[in-house]
Amino acid sequence: MFNEKLAEALNKQMNNEFFSAQNYMAMAAYCEHNNYLGFAHFYLQQAEEERTHGMKIYQYLNDRGVHVKFSALDEPKTDYDSVLDTFENALWHEKEVTKRIYDLTDLAWEYKEHATISFLRWFLDEQVEEEASFETHIDYMKRIGNDQNALFIYENELGKRNTAAE
Repeated sequence: MFNEKLAEALNKQMNNEFFSAQNYMAMAAYCEHNNYLGFAHFYLQQAEEERTHGMKIYQYLNDRGVHVKFSALDEPKTDYDSVLDTFENALWHEKEVTKRIYDLTDLAWEYKEHATISFLRWFLDEQVEEEASFETHIDYMKRIGNDQNALFIYENELGKRNTAAE
């Protein structure tokens, strides 16, 4: 029988992943409203990736015979000072997700739930990639500064992102 506390924590993380998707959609909406269509596209792709992460947990819970439970999502932040601010908020958010995945992994170890430990390794690796990606975007945005031509080129590059949801 699957540990009840771990099942509850995984259900909560599944809902957190769906919140992450909504959070990135709010960032996309900010960007699109301010005519940064390439950055909006980037965040919409990021939202799709987060929905896929939520569905990974959904499927895992179902495979383990755990009743999946959805909860209400908090309202995401919708106003930002700049595109750079969206990236800084995204990095902060990803660091929070990483902490949650660490906590889940610790809980799985506590209950010696080896299949869950194995399952969560993918998320641990993914979080390293997510944080590094946003750190790089922030670095680029700071280097670009007020150079509108460089910003235009960078936005176009991010607008080409076509992430096959993992």
